[in-house]
Amino acid sequence: MTLATTTPSRWFVYLVRTGAGALYAGISTDPERRLRQHQSGKGARALRGKGPLSLVWQQEVPGKREALRLEYRLKQQSKAFKERLVHEPALWHGWSLSWLATPHSDPVSPP
Repeated sequence: MTLATTTPSRWFVYLVRTGAGALYAGISTDPERRLRQHQSGKGARALRGKGPLSLVWQQEVPGKREALRLEYRLKQQSKAFKERLVHEPALWHGWSLSWLATPHSDPVSPP
C-alpha cells in the first residue's frame, strides 16, 4: 500500500471591498473563486447583500495555520490600517512577520 503524496495548498489572506466601502478580511486557497462565492451569496454571511464586491488586496502566506492567525490579526485592525495596506502592499511583509513571531503583539505602528 502506497500513500498518495499531495502537494501543499497555497493559502492567501485577502481583503474584499463592499459597495459601501467597508473592508472584509478572509482567507482562501483561491481568492478569485472565493470572491465569486461571496458575490453569489454563498460566502460569508457578513458580505451578503453588501455588493458590489471587489477583491482589493491579497497576499500568499506559508500555510493554513498562518493564514488563520494573520486573518485574525488583520480583522482586529482599523479600517485606516487596512486602507493603508491596500495602497502600500509592501508594508505587509514586515507586519505579517511580526504578527507570526509574536501572536499577541500589536503591529509595527505606521509612521
